[in-house]
Amino acid sequence: MSVAVLVNVRARHGSEQIGALIRNILPEATVGVTHSLDEARAWVGRNLAATMPDILLSGGGDGTAVTLLNEVRREGLSLNTFGLLPLGTGNGWARATGVSSKGAALRGLGALRGNPAPPTRTFSLVETEGRVTPFAGTGWDAEILSDYRQMLDALPEELRTARGGTAGYMRSLFSRTIPRHLGGRARPIVRLVNLGEPALRVDAAGRAVPVEDGGPGAVLYEGPISVGGAATTEELGLGFKAFRFAHLVPGRMAVRIYAASTLGATLRMPWLWRGVHPLPDDHNFMLTRCRMEFDRAVPFEIGGDLAGDRTSVELALSEQSVPLVDWRRMPRAR
Repeated sequence: MSVAVLVNVRARHGSEQIGALIRNILPEATVGVTHSLDEARAWVGRNLAATMPDILLSGGGDGTAVTLLNEVRREGLSLNTFGLLPLGTGNGWARATGVSSKGAALRGLGALRGNPAPPTRTFSLVETEGRVTPFAGTGWDAEILSDYRQMLDALPEELRTARGGTAGYMRSLFSRTIPRHLGGRARPIVRLVNLGEPALRVDAAGRAVPVEDGGPGAVLYEGPISVGGAATTEELGLGFKAFRFAHLVPGRMAVRIYAASTLGATLRMPWLWRGVHPLPDDHNFMLTRCRMEFDRAVPFEIGGDLAGDRTSVELALSEQSVPLVDWRRMPRAR
C-alpha cells in the first residue's frame, strides 16, 4: 500500500515536527511539508503526477483538504482514496469521518499502517466556480471566519494555538460579528433560483417533499438572508451542524437559507449549533443545481477559505465524488 501525506504548516496544528512524526509512524510514506499554495502545487506535480498513491492524506483543515483535492483535479489525476488528518481549526469534514483532533489523527495513522485496505466512506461534492468542495456559502459563517482570522492574525504567533479553536471562534462571534449586526446593519436580500432537477424541500418532519412548480427557473426563496449555502457534509467544523440534511437524499446537495434576525439567531444559538429542526425562518432544500443572487456584494467562502465578495454564485452537485478513509471504522492499531 502506497501512502502520500501533505502537511500544511500554516494550519493551526501543522508543523515540521508533525511532518517528522508522520514519517516515523509511516516510514514508507511520501510526506510533504508545505508553507504555501505554490509549494503544495509543486509537491503534487513532483510526487503525484507520475504515480498516484493508494491513499492520499491531507494534513490541515478543511481548506487544506479542498485545496489538495482541487490541485489533484487540476492535474487531471485519478484519486484512489483520500484521507483527512485534522490539523486545522474547524475540521468539519474530518469530523464526519470520525477523527477530530491531532492525537486522534496520529493514532489513526498507526492503525492505517496495519490495514492495507482501510474502510472508506464516499462523499458527494459541491461544485462552484470550477472548484469542488464539501461546502460553500455566504453570510455569518463567512463573516465569522474572516473575523476569526483577523483576530488570530493580530495575536503573537506563540498565542495563536492557545487562543484558537472553539473558544476563539466563539469569542470572535460574540465580540465582533454579532455586535456589528446588532448595530442595525440591514441584511442582504437573496433570490434562490433552481437550475436543475425539480426541487425538493425539507418539511417540518424532516422529510424531502416536492416543491410545487419547482422545476428549472423556479424561484424557491426571495427575502433576507443571514447565512446560507450548499453542502454534502453535515458539519462546518467545531461541532456546528449547519447542514443536518446533507445526506437526506442521495444524488442531491443540501441548500439552506437561514433568515432569522441577528437577535433571533443569537437567542437560538444552542439549537442552531446542534442542527435542531424545524426552526423559524429556516429554509432547507435538496437540489442538484441552483443560483443565489444578492442585492449587494456578500462574502463567499469555499470549503473553509474566503473566496472574496460576490453578487451571484452558482452551486451544483459535482459529477465527482470522493472515497474518504473512514477512521470511525478503522481497527485499532496493534
